[in-house]
Amino acid sequence: MHDNPVAVSPQRRILALALPIIAGMVSQNLLNVVDTAMVGTLGDNALAAVGIASFANFMAMSFVMGMAAGVQAAAARRRGEGRHTETAVPLNGGLLLAAVISIPWSLLLVVCAPTFFPYLVADPAVIGPGVPYLQLRLCGVLAVGANFAYRGYWNAVDMSHVYMKTIVVMHVVNISLNWVLIFGNLGAPALGVTGAGIASLVSVYVGTLSYTWMAYRHARPAGFLARLPRRETLGDMVRVSLPAGLQQFLFAAGMTMLFWIVGRIGTAELAAAHVLVTMMLLTILPAIGFGLTAATLVGQSLGASDRQAAKRWGWRVGKVAMAVVAVVALPQVLVPEAVLSVFIHNPETLVLASPALRIAGVAMVLDAFGMVLLNAHLGAGDSKRVMIYSAGTQWGLFLPAAYILGPVLGHGLFAIWVANSVFRVVVAGMFTLSWRRGLWAEARV
Repeated sequence: MHDNPVAVSPQRRILALALPIIAGMVSQNLLNVVDTAMVGTLGDNALAAVGIASFANFMAMSFVMGMAAGVQAAAARRRGEGRHTETAVPLNGGLLLAAVISIPWSLLLVVCAPTFFPYLVADPAVIGPGVPYLQLRLCGVLAVGANFAYRGYWNAVDMSHVYMKTIVVMHVVNISLNWVLIFGNLGAPALGVTGAGIASLVSVYVGTLSYTWMAYRHARPAGFLARLPRRETLGDMVRVSLPAGLQQFLFAAGMTMLFWIVGRIGTAELAAAHVLVTMMLLTILPAIGFGLTAATLVGQSLGASDRQAAKRWGWRVGKVAMAVVAVVALPQVLVPEAVLSVFIHNPETLVLASPALRIAGVAMVLDAFGMVLLNAHLGAGDSKRVMIYSAGTQWGLFLPAAYILGPVLGHGLFAIWVANSVFRVVVAGMFTLSWRRGLWAEARV
């Protein structure tokens, strides 16, 4: 018998899936804050080394992070089709693909890190600690690929709480090892930035072990480690995963380009932009969590051959996400100075950032709806459209507009952030029109 998601109370089902995902994401951001604070005690050079290396590591991992989209789309389809003994077969394929891609990629980057890292920063005091830290993080690419494959599976089968619990375990391990290895507590050597790299590396592999144990306990009846997907299914997963990973890579590269553009205006503007981007990413977190929920519900509905239910889930989850993000963004719109004063202490920089945050807060509400539908397209397996819409508008429209408005015409940070808000609203509109047309339902998974 097929699962029928629409028969369950929509709001309850949405929240049951989304809240653990959002909680895990929020805890991830809290970990980043704690991690930064602990490394920050070592000085500006250490902080700069970790910051630049972490960003390089994110770009290196973006392709394997896309594995979650392929696994989630395929597993959700199998569940919707009532093929419960096969839902973990796409997970097996995702783990295999993660290993095949990650191992040679990781080895290549570890060897090349001392060569390419100096292109990211010229200061020898930053390069020194940054290279070994980056090499340690790159050794975790395999674990990150596997963890994202597991995340896609748990979300697809309505067990997002497993994701949340594992993330918490990883955070505890990371912070504890930071305390021991960075500062030399409990008789350990004080390794500084290298200690932070070891802590991060160990924590991601602990996460992989935790996910594997949970899958062994709960997913064996669903085919975990029993067999691989058929060649056609594996090809479909690659077709979904690669555009999703490329889209994440291009987004990260686009953010780098944005900082370069703003940096050509001035240092105060660059400092303000860093805070504004941080606030944007924090504000949109609930929408991403709801988006992953939409991906599951859409995939399950398509598996049950109910396209109308899939479409309704996109609209329903999008509306909930808009309401939640509106509440989160309200202080940014009403009292941006108060929000920014927590991070910005220079009055001139605060004046630069405040109007930009206000307009961004308004745009975030519509962006939340677009973020849900973006992930709903991924849940349907329509990742190529997601890459084209997102990366095409970012690189083809927004970044050229930002360069012209800022460095060329001299309109400053506010004009760039207006362009950024318009860009995000346009993308949301594109996904809304695409969702209405329904071509995403034709994707094969």
